[in-house]
Amino acid sequence: MSTNLLKEELPYEKFLALGPQALTEAELLAITIRTGTKNCTALELAQQIFQKASGKTKGLNGLHHLSLQELMEIPGIGEVKAVKVKCIAEMAIRMSKQRAADTLKFDTPETVADYYMEQMRHLEKEKILLLLLDNKLHLIEEYMISLGTVNASLLSVRDVFIKALKARASHIMLLHNHPSGDPSPSKEDIMMTQTMKEAGKLMDIPLVDHIILGDGSFVSLKKEELL
Repeated sequence: MSTNLLKEELPYEKFLALGPQALTEAELLAITIRTGTKNCTALELAQQIFQKASGKTKGLNGLHHLSLQELMEIPGIGEVKAVKVKCIAEMAIRMSKQRAADTLKFDTPETVADYYMEQMRHLEKEKILLLLLDNKLHLIEEYMISLGTVNASLLSVRDVFIKALKARASHIMLLHNHPSGDPSPSKEDIMMTQTMKEAGKLMDIPLVDHIILGDGSFVSLKKEELL
């Protein structure tokens, strides 16, 4: 057995002997990408992936911030391996969202933030979601109503209430991310919330809350008495 082959099998053998909890993040990724190159093991490739992502976000969360093209710039990472890596990141988002769904209540901002956190915390642009709710605060539909730059998002009050009326929603909720990772509301966020609140009163479709997501933290404008 060649030295390279033995090295590439080590994370797999370690998994069998000790279980996945004993593996480093690089070893877990190495098992997924399976093979390296003539001069580089799968484990070394995995370490290079994390190194390339480290300037954005450390560890496994860095995988969300690497594009296919950036991954394929690493010698030994072709399209197939790059797709596998991005699929791992997407699976993590969906697994987190599925776990959070069991406790999701739209009158409890903590559960709403948990449900959307992994989906939105890694985005590099501001994304505003409109959540249309029935009279018991159950979700009817979810819309992306704005995808802005890193510093700002544009929101149309008219578009919000056209969608709410078409869905026969009784309440609405706004939710968006701050790419900086800091969920503190800006003056623009507060003004937008007040505008939407007043429009909701006129339309008899009240704004339940506006939740801003950071990197693992959130702010509810209702709880902060800014709504």
